[in-house]
Amino acid sequence: MRIRSALLAIPLTCVLALLAACGGTAPTGSGDNARTVTVYSADGLGPWYQKRFAEFTQQTGITVTYIEAGSGEVVSRVDKERPNPQADVLVTLPPFIQQAAGLGLLQPSGVDLTPVPAADRDPGGLWTSLVGNYPVMIAHPASSPAPTTWQALLDPAFSGKLQYSTPGEAGDGTALLLQLQHVYGEAGALDYLSRLQRSSVGPSSSTGKLQPKVAKGELLVANGDLQMNLQSILSDHADFQVFWPADDRGVRSTFSLPYAAGLAVGAPHADNGRKLLQFLLSAPVQQTVSAQAYGVPVRADVHPTDAVAARIAQLMQGVEIWQPDWNSVAKNLDTQLDAYRKATNT
Repeated sequence: MRIRSALLAIPLTCVLALLAACGGTAPTGSGDNARTVTVYSADGLGPWYQKRFAEFTQQTGITVTYIEAGSGEVVSRVDKERPNPQADVLVTLPPFIQQAAGLGLLQPSGVDLTPVPAADRDPGGLWTSLVGNYPVMIAHPASSPAPTTWQALLDPAFSGKLQYSTPGEAGDGTALLLQLQHVYGEAGALDYLSRLQRSSVGPSSSTGKLQPKVAKGELLVANGDLQMNLQSILSDHADFQVFWPADDRGVRSTFSLPYAAGLAVGAPHADNGRKLLQFLLSAPVQQTVSAQAYGVPVRADVHPTDAVAARIAQLMQGVEIWQPDWNSVAKNLDTQLDAYRKATNT
């Protein structure tokens, strides 16, 4: 799999000093005695992390270093660092979290995962869903007519005005490939993407980079995910809408694509990583997921009633939810990506 290696490293102790009174103490000591923890995460949860990490530091005195990149990139980084592990907690999207588990990059966290439904966590405790999310498409209001189906996106009107993140590099790009396989079958998805490629402006390793382009009208259509896109719409007043294209039967569908977290193998501060995972899965923190992270809580006993939760429920009315076999997806991912690259000449 071709993975970019550039990552954005943000020491949250420095960032939060400007944004919040994070309290705590500077990292001291080494190993599990050090008052620090390092998180490698797929992008999209930055603002929510900043608030939660500040609270975690206030409560524990443990400071957080945060490194952000694409879903495949963070797994690649942990793999490359296996001889000298740096990450304590890994957060990425399916199927990359399953791939990380298969590569032996995760260890059982020992965290109580019973509040999370069994379908949303690894049976061996290697990973758990952290923030629920769904893949979507986004469109600028200038799109005329507004696209409502997958076939409509093939219209020449979108030539040079459409872009999607690259499968295998971005979790949402991989999700787009899976969604099209669900709609058209494996061969049909490749045929569709080969035709869609004629309108695409080129590859993108990050879905997040596409949002501002659509908001400014540089692009008319891009792929995205509900959590990240709602955050832009509701917090930044981004000028685009989310939608789920209908298939040839008129059915709109999507699947769960959560941010999933696990304790990295060889974590230099494993105890601190466990504490952070337990904190992020706690009921009070999960209660903030919709209002402040624009996602869906993963605990079965948390049912927010805020305006964002209501907005998510309203948007998803009439959208069918299907469930990928993530272990099979992870096992066959490299083969699927090779077929995608061949079909699209990328």
